[in-house]
Amino acid sequence: MINTIIVEDNRMIRDYLARMLAEDERFRLAGRFDDAFEAEKVCAGGGIDLVLMDVQTLHNHSGLAAGERIRKQGCGTKVVAVTSLVDPDVLARARSGGADSLWYKDHGSSELMEVIDLTLAGERVFPDSAPNIELKEMLAGDITPRQLAVLRRFVSGMTYDEIARELKMSKVGVRWNIDQIVQKGGFESKHELMATVLCNKYIVTSLTETE
Repeated sequence: MINTIIVEDNRMIRDYLARMLAEDERFRLAGRFDDAFEAEKVCAGGGIDLVLMDVQTLHNHSGLAAGERIRKQGCGTKVVAVTSLVDPDVLARARSGGADSLWYKDHGSSELMEVIDLTLAGERVFPDSAPNIELKEMLAGDITPRQLAVLRRFVSGMTYDEIARELKMSKVGVRWNIDQIVQKGGFESKHELMATVLCNKYIVTSLTETE
């Protein structure tokens, strides 16, 4: 039996994943959690083969931070991140050690089972890129890496001066990059831009790494 735990703070999605696993006799559901850090403690005792790990869990606890620590425990537990967050940094963090594989929630359950099977077989399965979602009149892919770095810091509350110092650029350059995104996307203001990227989960600033 494949001892599996589900970490998901949305009850409907948690129940959906549980029903999916129940249809496959190979899996034994060993627990359901809405907090990644609580699940992490359970995995420390060993005996868990697979974790289906939401990225943003109860109290905004990071499933990727917990997943990385679970993978480092040396118990052989496989972590499949499941998320609706389209922030490119989420995918990058998962690839760099936060998970063995990643699946976006808007994809089908048959694809998730394929990802799980490949992961249990020792493969690492990740999309080539985060979903290229619409942001008003533009696509997320229209934002350059430099502009995304500026925008991420702006959304997190940093001033233009702080962004300029951190990214080693001029304050004028910071303002120009924000204005370019506003113009390309047809936004009324930088505040509408900020609200749009947060609402669409394109930039996530609230994940907590440790208790």
